[in-house]
Amino acid sequence: MQFSIPDDHACLPGHFPGRPLVPGVVLLEQVLRAIEAQSGVAASKLRLPQVKFMAPLLPGQTARVELDGQAPRWKFRVLRDAELLVRGELVLETGNAPA
Repeated sequence: MQFSIPDDHACLPGHFPGRPLVPGVVLLEQVLRAIEAQSGVAASKLRLPQVKFMAPLLPGQTARVELDGQAPRWKFRVLRDAELLVRGELVLETGNAPA
């Protein structure tokens, strides 16, 4: 799944003034959307036991989410071209089934 965060996104003025960077939480939101689109699992049923931020994403740049796995566990990567920005793991909460 490809995405881009526009220059006028509400999160950018405070993150950081004069040199805006897309906050990590916004990148993770895109990962959750990718899982929802691929598997139908609601984001509220997932947890992120492991996340590592490697490089920043600037507003207007295009990135993509790559997923590997299936319920109850996925590994994910967020890339800008070939550069790794974020990697981590998503896990379906115990006792929850896919929606």
